[in-house]
Amino acid sequence: MIEIDIKASLDQFELQAKFEAAGGITALFGPSGAGKTSLIRLIAGLETPNSGSVRIAGRTLFDNVHGVNLPPRSRRVGYVFQEAKLFPHLNVKHNLTYSRWAGRRSGTIKIDKVCKVLGIEALLQRMPEKLSGGERQRVAIGRALLSDPSVLLLDEPLSALDISRKLEILPFLEEVRDEFGVPMIYISHSVDEVTRLADHLVIMKNGTVSAYGAIEDVLRKLEIRGSGDALEAGSLISGSCSGFDNELGLAQIDVDGQLVYLPVSAIDIGKPLRLRIKANDVALALSKPDDTSIQNMLECKIIRLEKIGPSHVEVSLMIGTQQIRSRITTKSAIDLALENGNNCIALLKAVALES
Repeated sequence: MIEIDIKASLDQFELQAKFEAAGGITALFGPSGAGKTSLIRLIAGLETPNSGSVRIAGRTLFDNVHGVNLPPRSRRVGYVFQEAKLFPHLNVKHNLTYSRWAGRRSGTIKIDKVCKVLGIEALLQRMPEKLSGGERQRVAIGRALLSDPSVLLLDEPLSALDISRKLEILPFLEEVRDEFGVPMIYISHSVDEVTRLADHLVIMKNGTVSAYGAIEDVLRKLEIRGSGDALEAGSLISGSCSGFDNELGLAQIDVDGQLVYLPVSAIDIGKPLRLRIKANDVALALSKPDDTSIQNMLECKIIRLEKIGPSHVEVSLMIGTQQIRSRITTKSAIDLALENGNNCIALLKAVALES
């Protein structure tokens, strides 16, 4: 469990953050200057709050009331920066083990497993200058893991990489989450990164936390704009691959007993998946239309209608045990005579595969 409740004055910038998250990856999302990096520096002990408390996995790192303020070296925090910041005079293996040597720690995470999960076994004798940007960042993540951390803090670790390198590293971050069970706090301006990786979402604006919770819940409630990017109102739903049509290049995704078809090149049968569906990409019908190019149609039940301004209505829909949203015009809602409890068909104009 991550428990944050702090106030701080930093170079005329006032920060106030309060949230809780239970394991997995907690994404900090918001525009530049919102206070995201300042927050993780406070968690790491690189800055000191004026008041409040920081607790990770039941261990108090800071509590001004009880006089607790552990120095950074005692906090068991692994920090991954935007740039890898590897020691240029040490090879990969010595970079990986430096934190254990410097901290005099034995650690429970094995270097062999870290290297296997991050795919860096063949790089151990290389010098940092001989590594690609993606390789350097994987080594930096491995070094942080081998410091025996109770939490990993990642400050936009992919921002300096091009899109191909980002796509290369994202699966490794998922592996780190799943294999080592170390909670992560992950800063990103990328909607795709956040919706693919995060279990929990913390929205920051002007130095304060404006919303937090399970990412599915936050996305259902808010339309969130970041730095030149946006988490549009929508939903994340879970499914699994139940089949693949090689001729058509379509994966068949089972969502609570109904099927969604996605054009992907390859996918493992039975693999758990997460789908992102924007509210504006969900149309509604009272019955399944026969003459439409929309392939993905799901039977659903209306559980709530909410007016969004004078011209639109937000419709919350249950598909099996999961909830999605549709944003339609008020006229469409009136013409269809939509009411709570109605059965209808959700027409998915676009679906994004996040994991």
